[in-house]
Amino acid sequence: MSRNDLNGKVVLIAGGAKNLGGLLSRNFAAKGAKVAVHYNSDSTKADAEKTLADITNAGGEAFIFQADLTKVENISKLFEATKQKFGGIDIAINTVGMVLKKPFLETTEADYDTMFDINSKVAYFFIQEAGKHLNENGKINTIVTSLLAAYTGLYSTYAGAKAPVEHFTRMASKEFGERGISVSAVAPGPMDTPFFYGQEGEDAVAYHKSASALGGLTDIKDIAPLVEFLVTDGWWITGQTIFANGGYTTR
Repeated sequence: MSRNDLNGKVVLIAGGAKNLGGLLSRNFAAKGAKVAVHYNSDSTKADAEKTLADITNAGGEAFIFQADLTKVENISKLFEATKQKFGGIDIAINTVGMVLKKPFLETTEADYDTMFDINSKVAYFFIQEAGKHLNENGKINTIVTSLLAAYTGLYSTYAGAKAPVEHFTRMASKEFGERGISVSAVAPGPMDTPFFYGQEGEDAVAYHKSASALGGLTDIKDIAPLVEFLVTDGWWITGQTIFANGGYTTR
């Protein structure tokens, strides 16, 4: 089987029920992959079941798995369950994240702990478990944020907690490379999903829409093909964070 052929490959997607993760789940299944769709809580269960139904109704193969991944043992259980279901794992993608827009001086210790648990701790141990469990020549990808290249306030815990993932990606790619495993990250601009709008007022939304050189917010349909490329044809790109934001930020 070639590196680029998804037919029969096993893809595990953390946060794979809705938004970008849901689109990736459906896209990989449509290309013949078997998909493990993780979701976090009961509030996302309906989305997970809808994504599962979309896949199975189209003749694909998938299963859903609920877990709070801030508990590291649950990340292990997710990988083990996927291996038990499908026999192995070829691609692991982490779309999990939480955004908080809040002044630095108003941020609490609880805010900090929550944001770093979700955006940094989950990312670290997801990559670690992927390194333990992926088949040879596997692929790992994490979604981060284009705020990593922004000069702005108000997102200190969000951008701050995503920033270490660039280093996790580099280090893991160096350590896992001898097994043919590539590790990458994608940094989208503000995406036109409920994930974005929950933190932004009308003026801020208008600004973000105008800030990209190509105009408008990032569409998940423009991010999914990049992620799919990096874990197939683009496997030679490793240890890097790719900014995909229509010219919203750059460095």
